[in-house]
Amino acid sequence: MRIDSPRRFGFHRPMRLILLFCALAATAFAAVAPKHAELAAALQTFGTEGPRGWSFTQTTAGEGHSRIERYDAARPDFERWTLLQEDGRAPTADELQDYREKLSRRSRGGTAPRLADQLDLSTVEIVADTSDRTTYRCRLKPGEPCDLTAKFLAATLVLHKPTQTIESFALAATEPFSPSFGVNIAEMKTTMTYSLPAGDRPSLLQKTTTCLRGRAFYFKSLDADLTVTFTDYERAHR
Repeated sequence: MRIDSPRRFGFHRPMRLILLFCALAATAFAAVAPKHAELAAALQTFGTEGPRGWSFTQTTAGEGHSRIERYDAARPDFERWTLLQEDGRAPTADELQDYREKLSRRSRGGTAPRLADQLDLSTVEIVADTSDRTTYRCRLKPGEPCDLTAKFLAATLVLHKPTQTIESFALAATEPFSPSFGVNIAEMKTTMTYSLPAGDRPSLLQKTTTCLRGRAFYFKSLDADLTVTFTDYERAHR
């Protein structure tokens, strides 16, 4: 599964910041502080993208546009994605060609940022606890000396204790900040929710929502919302 696939969605400038934020969120966590043993155990098998080997339908909506795609995990790389609908209708021949060209130009060598290396494990805390679920929260450390964003972000995870499953993961700005000159972010949050495992079906990503509120150079609005839903899961057979 590839959470970065909405990059191909073609939405406008506000979405670029949203998709960058999603890219930060679309990474797997490593081990956490030993005192949180249940969380550490769950994170051993957790990845924000979900388990490999599953095909699904992805629906992306935001800024007045929508797109439906099908991901076939059994097909070779660069042939796994199929465009089914564009803005509620069948895609035109030109849209299909543009879609295929963008897929073919995607780099195989890119790597997502390692958010796990930025978790400030000394700040992990329990913010809610019931018989079935525990909510954890921690801050982030700068990934590099010029990183001006990490100190404004925090990660929140909800653990379903009976199944030792991460049921929800969110990455959010804790206060307004400026990631670059002239850009001011008032609010930014990405939340990913997962199904609980049942029988031979593992926990699978259900929805990703991202909210952005901000302005560029005080006059251009960056306000935007992006929702990606994942349905029609099938185990791939090669």
